[in-house]
Amino acid sequence: MVIAVGGNSLVMDEEHQSVADQYAAVVATSRHIVALVEGGYKVVITHGNGPQVGFILLRSEIARKRVHTVPLDSCVADTQGAIGYNFQMALYNELKRCGLKVPVATIVTQVVVDRHDPAFKNPAKPIGFFYPKDEAEERISHDGWEMVEDSGRGWRRVVASPAPKEIIEIDAIKKLVSEGAIVIAAGGGGIPVVRDTRGNLHGVEAVIDKDYASALLASKLNASVFLISTAVEKVCLNFGKPNEKPLDKADLKSLKRYLNGGHFKAGSMLPKIKAIISFLEHGGKKAIITDPNHLGLAIAGKAGTHISR
Repeated sequence: MVIAVGGNSLVMDEEHQSVADQYAAVVATSRHIVALVEGGYKVVITHGNGPQVGFILLRSEIARKRVHTVPLDSCVADTQGAIGYNFQMALYNELKRCGLKVPVATIVTQVVVDRHDPAFKNPAKPIGFFYPKDEAEERISHDGWEMVEDSGRGWRRVVASPAPKEIIEIDAIKKLVSEGAIVIAAGGGGIPVVRDTRGNLHGVEAVIDKDYASALLASKLNASVFLISTAVEKVCLNFGKPNEKPLDKADLKSLKRYLNGGHFKAGSMLPKIKAIISFLEHGGKKAIITDPNHLGLAIAGKAGTHISR
């Protein structure tokens, strides 16, 4: 099973953003994950990192007159290590409490994107915080940033969000899984890298959608279940409207019909639905969307939205 944990689900609200608060959220999720391990599943965990990268970028901006700023690919690597560490410790403690000896490892994961991906010509993924116009103009001219004005709230940096093509560390991940380890991998969608004309890797200023990368990883691992853990227990049709309806089950054909009917919003459920469609179209058999508190019930078929091929 590949479980994709949303980065926002580790930051519950503005009052609970500290590292200790995020760890507490990981601990709660880890209890459900260990229950799945007890049930016989081999588990690979992926996670988002949007808020956490934002924190690093903010610290980097505050300190930029005293120390070098942090490139975006390094921000992703930093969050893979930090969030992976939280999962490793929480899972170790919970496994110990349950009397289980299961190794846990985080793999700092590079994900190849196409350097000719159209997304690089049309950066659209907002990152970081808001700037006043004069400072935004300075960053555009001095640092070459792409920036856009955001609904009167200020100017914000936008970067490319190219499609994931290849997971560099896939063989290491497969090896660890085959030996019974719980693996944390492809955090934040993976560190975006491109190949040059000689095949060497180079990091790029971009972000990869966590759900798309997780779907690719699940396909490469031939996962029997791809589970996306997010902020809601179930997917809803007509979300936010008077006729909103929770979706218990769907197959690939009906999910595509709902997608084409405009039921899923960009930046919310849309990438998750597209990721699941990709997983199913590449041989996957089952996917689930639910929230962290319903992981166990969802696996038992008593909660969440279940999608089959």
